[in-house]
Amino acid sequence: METLQRRSPWVTGFAMFAGSMMLVVGIFQIVVGLTAIFERTFYILTGDYLFGFNVTTWGWVHLALGILVVLGGGAVLAGRLWGRVLGIVLASLSAIANFLFLPYYPLWSMLIIGADIAVIWALTRYGRDEAVLS
Repeated sequence: METLQRRSPWVTGFAMFAGSMMLVVGIFQIVVGLTAIFERTFYILTGDYLFGFNVTTWGWVHLALGILVVLGGGAVLAGRLWGRVLGIVLASLSAIANFLFLPYYPLWSMLIIGADIAVIWALTRYGRDEAVLS
């Protein structure tokens, strides 16, 4: 007789939180990217900064990253293990991109970095043993 295994509610909750946050952060990244592409004067570089790039370039970076984060969030919500790994990688890349974007829009970048850290925490919070209750 086959034993049914069920997922821990904590694991499901963390995964739902992370996937939902990834969708929200991805949509925010898309909006930031489109704004930078179409409204070039909205973001202005303040002072000399080592990682100062063209605003349009940042727009394309945020747009591409946002689309990938949304797709990764969908995979996390679908319960895919590869989606969880991809989510950690994409949230890390998003945090790095927003760190480099700090001189253009500091408060917004810090909020997104915080959300990315929450996603990484939620996706790494549990191990394989906690994923399934016997």
